[in-house]
Amino acid sequence: MNDDKIRCNWAATDPIYIDYHDNEWGKPVHDDRKLFEMLILEGAQAGLSWITILKRADGYRAVFDNFDWTVCAKYTDEQLDAKRQDARIIRNRLKIYSVRSNALAFTKIINEFGSFNDYLWKFVDNKPIINHFEALSQMPATTPLSDTISKDLKKRGFKFIGSTIVYAYMQAVGLVNDHVVGCFARGV
Repeated sequence: MNDDKIRCNWAATDPIYIDYHDNEWGKPVHDDRKLFEMLILEGAQAGLSWITILKRADGYRAVFDNFDWTVCAKYTDEQLDAKRQDARIIRNRLKIYSVRSNALAFTKIINEFGSFNDYLWKFVDNKPIINHFEALSQMPATTPLSDTISKDLKKRGFKFIGSTIVYAYMQAVGLVNDHVVGCFARGV
């Protein structure tokens, strides 16, 4: 894309990445459904490239009832096994079954805190952490905060939620703003 905008270099050429970078990545998310969606998609990405998941995001929404966690929490083993046959998603059994366990854990957090949003954003005092990286190579894969959140989520029953996945999640939903200095989408 040649629009003269300066972007983070990971989003420089592929239209799917450009759209995700420009319109979603790093923007603060406070909607519980979208927070659940991104949690599942980040977990699905484990061991794969993010673009693999982005290309299947619509399929994931269709297969997993638009990420309605109340529906996902009630999936039977038979329903989950049937989802493994759907080529629109990554058909890893553990990742598919984690949707149900994560929906159950997500529901418990909502019952305890009122919303997942309230639970999650308390880790950053309800305002994004603004980093000042000049290159992708400067960004960490994990931080002490992603370690803390990961440990707490695991303790609460979440799966596919290691510290690296949590840091990517924090970037995706805007808990941290890791748009590089000079990127038009940085917004600060």
